[in-house]
Amino acid sequence: MNEKRKALKAAFPHTIPVLTGFLFLGIAYGILMNTKGYGVGWTVLMSAVAFAGSMQYVAITLLTTVFDPIYALLITLMVNARHLFYGISMLEKFQGTGRFKPYLIFGLCDETFSILCSAEPPQGVDRNWFMFFVTLLDHGYWVLGSALGGALGPMISFDTKGLDFVLTALFVVIFINQWKSSKKHTPAVIGVVCSAICLVLFGQSHFMIPAMLSILAVLTLFRKKIEQEAV
Repeated sequence: MNEKRKALKAAFPHTIPVLTGFLFLGIAYGILMNTKGYGVGWTVLMSAVAFAGSMQYVAITLLTTVFDPIYALLITLMVNARHLFYGISMLEKFQGTGRFKPYLIFGLCDETFSILCSAEPPQGVDRNWFMFFVTLLDHGYWVLGSALGGALGPMISFDTKGLDFVLTALFVVIFINQWKSSKKHTPAVIGVVCSAICLVLFGQSHFMIPAMLSILAVLTLFRKKIEQEAV
């Protein structure tokens, strides 16, 4: 029990930025779900089981229109294609995690990925429990925010148009924080440039996968040079 408590205590400070972001994002999501006729139960269930962030926002439209399974599959792949790329990069870190691995894989969102890549558990804290609690806390924040939004939804009377922009705002903040915390910005510049080029070439609705592939290709091609710059 002491081992778990130490890991939880070490993990929590790293997740505080995610707490503030996910509460607002989750509340916005819960309110939007309510405006479409879905109560707190459905909202919490969706956040707990799907835990897909941006895709959950997209899913609101899918749930309220004529169901097209092919379109739903393709849009899900496009929105969450990035999970394939940073999931692969976590294979080595997740080795030896045993019983924790299924949940660590399930709960690997953008924010959790960022923390697990940059944060190291203090000396004496079990790495597996540390990663587990980072993942669990982030997951819990999202579910809690969604529940609050679903509960507050019936009390909201203002126009909720544009509320889903909070997700974009969070990604911008995360990008800025990572930019400030890193001395070398080559990977970030590559990501922005590749994304911008693919946006122009493929359009807003189809640029995500080509952008991810081009970023992966460029980073792989210049991997040694980037690693040398980081030293």
